[in-house]
Amino acid sequence: MSMRKKADLPQKPCAHCGLPMVWRKKWAQVWAEVKFCSERCRRARRSTEPQP
Repeated sequence: MSMRKKADLPQKPCAHCGLPMVWRKKWAQVWAEVKFCSERCRRARRSTEPQP
């Protein structure tokens, strides 16, 4: 198995703060579903959405 450089890994922006998130091995199965860079951003996003 060849090593990949961090710059070669996929990235996408966090839905809350906009910072780039780099692919992590623990996200391999759910990369398409990952929207937030951290638990803090996930919680902040949930608290700012309007409640029905």
